[in-house]
Amino acid sequence: MNKKDLFIGLGLGLIASLAGCYLFIILGTNYNFIAGIQILKQQGSLGKLVTLGSLLDLALFTILLKKNKEIMARGVVLSVILLALLTLFL
Repeated sequence: MNKKDLFIGLGLGLIASLAGCYLFIILGTNYNFIAGIQILKQQGSLGKLVTLGSLLDLALFTILLKKNKEIMARGVVLSVILLALLTLFL
């Protein structure tokens, strides 16, 4: 197993999730990014935000599998698992 590809996939997954969260807050609310995160954390909806942000990981996972980059796709799955654990403990 090529660890470099795994870490690239992990980084891509985290970036895609962050981009999804950013897009949801900017397009779906009237707040900027930092204020939106603070408000959603106060409401207890931070887990829902991470879930919506992870939808881009699904698209990234599909693209990587179509390009036969299975190890990078594993990294994307690992990033989703890490985000789920992070959401549980925040």
